[in-house]
Amino acid sequence: NAASITLDLTSFLQVDSVKQRNIHIPFSQPADAVQINFPSPVNSGTIDSVSIYYQGAPANTGFGSFIQTTHNAIPVIWTLSEPYGARDWWPCKNGLDDKADSIDVYITSPVAYKAASNGLLQSETPVDGGTKIKAHWKHRYPIASYLVCFAVTNFSVFNNSVQVGTTNLPMVTYCYPENLTDFQNGTQNVLDALQLFSNYFGEYPFIKEKYGHTQFGWGGGMEHTTVSFMTAGNNGAYSRSLIAHEMGHQWFGDKVTCGSWKDIWLNEGFATYLASMTIEFLDGDAAFINNKNSMITSITSSTSGAIYMTDDEALNVNRIFSSRLSYNKGAMVLNMLRFKLGDTNFFQGLRNYLSDPALAYGYALTPNLKAHLEAASGLSLTEFFNDWVYNQGYPIYNVNAQTVAPGQVRITLNQTQSDPSVSFFELPVPVRLTGAGGLQQDYVLDNTTNGQQFLVNVPFTPTGVEFNPKKDIISKNSTATLAANAFEFEATATIYPNPATDELNIVVPQNQLLESVSLYNALGQKIGTYTSEKMTLTGLSAGMYSAEII
Repeated sequence: NAASITLDLTSFLQVDSVKQRNIHIPFSQPADAVQINFPSPVNSGTIDSVSIYYQGAPANTGFGSFIQTTHNAIPVIWTLSEPYGARDWWPCKNGLDDKADSIDVYITSPVAYKAASNGLLQSETPVDGGTKIKAHWKHRYPIASYLVCFAVTNFSVFNNSVQVGTTNLPMVTYCYPENLTDFQNGTQNVLDALQLFSNYFGEYPFIKEKYGHTQFGWGGGMEHTTVSFMTAGNNGAYSRSLIAHEMGHQWFGDKVTCGSWKDIWLNEGFATYLASMTIEFLDGDAAFINNKNSMITSITSSTSGAIYMTDDEALNVNRIFSSRLSYNKGAMVLNMLRFKLGDTNFFQGLRNYLSDPALAYGYALTPNLKAHLEAASGLSLTEFFNDWVYNQGYPIYNVNAQTVAPGQVRITLNQTQSDPSVSFFELPVPVRLTGAGGLQQDYVLDNTTNGQQFLVNVPFTPTGVEFNPKKDIISKNSTATLAANAFEFEATATIYPNPATDELNIVVPQNQLLESVSLYNALGQKIGTYTSEKMTLTGLSAGMYSAEII
């Protein structure tokens, strides 16, 4: 039961009055809020309503929560409320703990303009003698306050559709007339990504409504639910990568939203990785490797920095949206989880995370993702998350490979760390051995201790060794060396004469000592052990024997 309710609203806006069921009721405006006092308590579970009338110039915090500008000399208004800007232009719950279950948005504008918003367009009704038009948009899925949006200008509008499972999903685009060609040319990229993500992560989360793009004047994109705001022009800024990133948010960020800004990587790391996956599945391995390498270069441009933020860092908009940490490191940590768990467990864990009734269309924290990936894989990921999400830096490897016997190579892994917050990164480490004529063999070494050695079989004579050839893990300044062979064919022990009758001679290299020679018959039975380099064979039956030389 409540005698009052407090909503977030910037102090730059002045509330004129508040009504409850069309009756004026008391209110006050403490700092960046409006407190509404009910004449009598409203009982828990009761459906009721208040209407708030307010005016003023929004503050435009963050990236530009409410912008009035022009394009091609035409007025335009657009919103971008992430992270804290929703309260700059409407009374709301501005936090990451409670979504509105639905919204209706009504925008009245000059008749020459069109208005875009979340959900489905219900009507465009002429008002004021036909000089204005009132657009009504309806969205019937839960939505976080920062994802509520609208934009108004002289938009060109065009429609497409894409088959997602059994549903023919509308694709609606609102763009500036001068950029119509850019957006039309990008349509196929939108449709390809929608089908790809639906196949891997489950049905498009807002399948009963639409997906769409609306152009705005910011230099990037914003994943408003069902209608991503996008930039265009400027040498292809309306790129497939941007399209895939903002669409990926519809699953990771809009359906399941980070439950605190400290967990923003659950939004931005995923969207960045989904854009990278689009490169993998549409362009192939070489392009995917190049993309991962670019992210690694960004991540390792500094030796420190955690994905998960402190309370103070989460108040800094630039730190929240750090391209190095929240975007690129978040994405590459997901790539390493996929590498560690395997595709089957990784994607199953993500589908379970997205469909979890406690998270779907609600909020999630980092431990929620960890729990679902652990359940799908059967692995404990505590060490991994401590190293890569909560602590800082990256490993630097020294990889040494050495042939120790024909067809066998010993690989030694030594590791240092770029930041003291992590004492050792336990990781599957990818190593490639190469040979003449383009031969190659890849290995994944489960590295749990420093100086750890691995004996691997190789079907050719190695001529080189590569570390992290597919850029599957984050590292910098790592080295890989193929050492001189420890076991040379010319320098092995030899036997003569062969065949022998009375005496057999063993010749060992000058830098080795003979310990023993054991003879075995054709049945594998040991028939004698010798310690001398000259062996007398008197008394042995004719036949084939094996010699084990130590």
